Amino acid sequence: MLLEGKQQATTKLNISFIILIIGVFMAALDNGIISAALTTINSSFGVSASTGTWGITLYTLGLAVMTPIAGKLSDRYGRKKLFLIEIIVFTTGSLSVALSPNYTFFLAARLFQSFGGGGIFVIASSYVISTVSKKRQGSILGLLGGMHGLASVIGPNIGSFLIDITGSWHWLFLINVPIGGALMIGGWLVLEENREKVLSSIDFLGISLLSFSILSMMLAINNVSTREGIQSLFHFKISGFMIISFLIFTIFIVVEKKREEKDKTDPILPYRLLRNPTYTVTMIMALISGTFIGSIIFIPSFVEQVLAIPVEKSGYWMTPLAIASGIGAAGGGFFVDKKGPVQTLIASGVITFIGFGGLGVLAETTSMFIIFSTIAGFGFGFILGAPLTVLTSNAAGSQKGSALGTLSVARQVGITISPTIFGSIIQHGFSNMERIIPNKLSKYGVETDEVSVHQIERLSDSHYSEIQTKIANIPSEDVRFALQEAFNEAARNAYEPIYILVACLTVLIVVLSVIFHHDFSQDEAKENSKSEEKN
Repeated sequence: MLLEGKQQATTKLNISFIILIIGVFMAALDNGIISAALTTINSSFGVSASTGTWGITLYTLGLAVMTPIAGKLSDRYGRKKLFLIEIIVFTTGSLSVALSPNYTFFLAARLFQSFGGGGIFVIASSYVISTVSKKRQGSILGLLGGMHGLASVIGPNIGSFLIDITGSWHWLFLINVPIGGALMIGGWLVLEENREKVLSSIDFLGISLLSFSILSMMLAINNVSTREGIQSLFHFKISGFMIISFLIFTIFIVVEKKREEKDKTDPILPYRLLRNPTYTVTMIMALISGTFIGSIIFIPSFVEQVLAIPVEKSGYWMTPLAIASGIGAAGGGFFVDKKGPVQTLIASGVITFIGFGGLGVLAETTSMFIIFSTIAGFGFGFILGAPLTVLTSNAAGSQKGSALGTLSVARQVGITISPTIFGSIIQHGFSNMERIIPNKLSKYGVETDEVSVHQIERLSDSHYSEIQTKIANIPSEDVRFALQEAFNEAARNAYEPIYILVACLTVLIVVLSVIFHHDFSQDEAKENSKSEEKN
């Protein structure tokens, strides 16, 4: 009987993890799946491309604002309860998005949907940490992180597939309804309730200040122009929002410090966490890990413009990296259980450095691209999985929900900021075509004056996605070949710095892991001691 009871408990626990993993995958998927249907959605509502991007922006904003709040509320009111509420909100939001009668309603529904999606990953992670023994946490957290990262990478591909099958963008969101319904029933029946001991009152002021600070920063990020690059930072709609964000965050820190010292309010972000160097370093690592996903967004355009892959097939070239990242996340979780989070980070940093460095320097053929993108995916999958979650949990003590919430926000900020930075790098690389073109024309025996300076300037000033189309329309074969070679060289120069930069950032993760190894070990020892006392 005792053996049967243990088997039933194990089976129930495994079903719980499956429910959590599916929930994490579903919520993360909707952050990228919409990009595949953006043009179709814009056309159906009759809005411009610039207006249409708000469907992505509002969802990102909602995720960033809701994540730390959901983490804190789950600590206070219980992880099962908050997980079910998040699933209900997300499912209701998905249905509302699919049935939107106009674009204003669509945006409101998309924001409401994000309030549900924002807390699912952090609640699932804190649930695992609070219910699973330290020996098994790494493997399960690795799967959660793997699903979260994998969904972000393959979202556009799944979106394209669903549109091809159904012929309608509405099914991108309607498919969440039956899945969400199954998760609600399964979660209600299987998940066990757990929560942390918290102080008496809720930190409504802290929640408001943090939300407005994040909102202002994300608005600034989304206003940055990839065409203007760094110069766009001086526009008031960007610099103004950044200044507002920093001011509000400063006030937020002061408020949290005073409340933690004087009253019994349960702070949304405990000040003691901000003073903990290991917690701060882990947030920096999370921010860096977000840039890895940000760089992966450009892989379809990389293979299209550098490796001459047709645009309609370019998205499929993310598949090796996506599969490898899922395997890497699971493997990273297993490695955490066996060797610990610090050694996992060091190993993953080395692997990721080889992968992204190879993409930047050596991926000149499709076979080399497959090899190095697979290595890169495996390496950053290690990082996205368990190690950062475990380190954050060790540093957080009893405030795991809050800490894991800010971990997710830090990663989301990296995902949001990096595409703008990388886009500016790419645009700058292609702007060098004006310098490259005369040499290529000379190679094909074409006199420079046969191609007007005005034509060259117009080509160089074009957005990089438009250049090849303009080259294809040039009647002279020699000129066309010369300009195509100039484009190929500029493309290599444009994308190479991105993946070299990401490779350098992996070195930073390794360096930080080595420098703070002793501090991380002390956090782990304290956490193990607390676990032993509970048992």
